[in-house]
Amino acid sequence: MTEAGGRAAPGGRDGRGLWAALSGLTTRGRSFLAAGIAAAACSYVLGLSDLLRVGLLLAVLPPLCAAVLYRTRYRVSGSRELSPSRVPAGTEARVRLRMDNVTRLPTGLLMLQDRVPYVLGPRPRFVLDRVEPGGRREVSYRVRSDLRGRYPLGPLQLRLSDPFGMCELTRSFSAYDTLTVVPRTEPLPPVRLGGESAGYGDGRQRSLSPAGEDDVIPRGYRHGDDLRRVHWRSTARYGELMVRREEQPRRAGCTVLLDTRRGGYQGAGPDSAFEWAVSGAASTLVHLLERGFSVRLLTDSGRSVPGEGPDGYAGTAQGAADTAGLMMDTLAVVDHSGEAGLSRAHEVLRGSTEGLLVAFFGDLDEEQAAVAAGMRRRGGAAVAFVLDSAGWAEGHGSGERVEARLRQLREAGWTALAVTSGAALPELWRQAARQTSDSGGGGGPAVEGGAGVSGGGS
Repeated sequence: MTEAGGRAAPGGRDGRGLWAALSGLTTRGRSFLAAGIAAAACSYVLGLSDLLRVGLLLAVLPPLCAAVLYRTRYRVSGSRELSPSRVPAGTEARVRLRMDNVTRLPTGLLMLQDRVPYVLGPRPRFVLDRVEPGGRREVSYRVRSDLRGRYPLGPLQLRLSDPFGMCELTRSFSAYDTLTVVPRTEPLPPVRLGGESAGYGDGRQRSLSPAGEDDVIPRGYRHGDDLRRVHWRSTARYGELMVRREEQPRRAGCTVLLDTRRGGYQGAGPDSAFEWAVSGAASTLVHLLERGFSVRLLTDSGRSVPGEGPDGYAGTAQGAADTAGLMMDTLAVVDHSGEAGLSRAHEVLRGSTEGLLVAFFGDLDEEQAAVAAGMRRRGGAAVAFVLDSAGWAEGHGSGERVEARLRQLREAGWTALAVTSGAALPELWRQAARQTSDSGGGGGPAVEGGAGVSGGGS
């Protein structure tokens, strides 16, 4: 919860503040003031003293209401609660607003308004009746966006009005919250994309890792550790009880490559080819993290997320939820890059020879298809989803140009599939598994059941 406390109607004695209050006169207040001045002028011309009294009353009432409203000294505090703060595109989030009267005076009529971007819906407005001293009022509204991104909510605005409706003053709080709209994800089937079954269960490989799932080796003794694991040499060296390292299962590494080149996609909007690629990358990342892979997100600009470790993979001690949150936040704001090709991503992948590689490509010419073909690593499977953005809007199948690029990738050892408008990623995922199985696999990790291992890169 983010607190946004402040004075709703601060008083003051300087002329600038009073002038600001007068500028807040409503249409009714301005009409009364104009009518009063006109009546006073007519009384002077016609010599009617009674009309002068009426004119003075009409002219004095709006400034008097503005002065009283401006010098009101009660204070209110406001807070906003956003639940949840990270939602998939097309999903609603609830925003709760709370106003507290922290003075001993009751408030008048209040209008509460929160600033929200237009893509989240109309600007919410609430009318709060008299709030007793120490009282509290709570209201809520919903926001929803079909476009991913990061959207600020706030600051909160409070509009005060006098009982006659002659003047309105607006006070803004300073705090705001941020709603993160991440790409939509789809559950993917637990199929194998190459290699034999290996995981934390059957057929697992184990390694003596310097940084395991739960242990930093050697490490200090913890309550509940088996005394048979005490490493006496380290204990004598460090002067405290140390336990020896254990064998840790090696986690398989997987790189999800997202092509964001502006020239690789045509069209825009929630149903564009680029948004499908972003959503597909997000679904793949979540799917592999849930199965125990050590995953990194790589873009054509060479940026690696989370970027920890020598190869850019998340450390094994980092929770899958934190890693997924970091990658989803990155995908929430990812946009077209200014890169002309895939050479930067190829440089990052050149030093790694093992692990699963899943790529989402836009339109490829012959030169970029050759660069993509060189990304295929010898020790793991490689799956490419090539989007035909040129035919995406027209809704027809992949053309001869796309088929030529697919053949070029397959000759280099890729499992390559064309993606047309309306394609479902789960079905393409199954097709990729069947193609990998028919071609004899690549010795890469399995994406089935519990976790992927063998040939890690974590």
